[in-house]
Amino acid sequence: MSTLTISPTNGLKPRVSRALLLSMKNAVLGDTYELSVAFVESKEIRRLNRIYRNKDIATDILSFPLSKKEGEIVFCMKEVEAQAPLFDQTPSHFLLFLFIHGLCHLKGMRHSATMEREEITFRKAFEI
Repeated sequence: MSTLTISPTNGLKPRVSRALLLSMKNAVLGDTYELSVAFVESKEIRRLNRIYRNKDIATDILSFPLSKKEGEIVFCMKEVEAQAPLFDQTPSHFLLFLFIHGLCHLKGMRHSATMEREEITFRKAFEI
């Protein structure tokens, strides 16, 4: 069974299709992977980044593998919206770009040329 749970906080949910996110999740991680996606304020993502990455700064996305078949991606839309113009993208488009990046991390990939190629493959497949 394919599971994707989306938890918006204070109306921070972006305007992207749940069906598209589910399709992307299934393509990268498989349809048995259980994924939770949360949208939080800058203060909360900064707290998480400080705790789990030792970086005392807000960020746009964090990925947390919980097991081989379960994980969580946390977004801060304020940061996504701030970063999107730097990549000449709309916030919704940039969120999808980041979502693929986070999925690759949940797949066990680290920043590398191999991960970049994998991201490009999925971005092309989903026309991102």
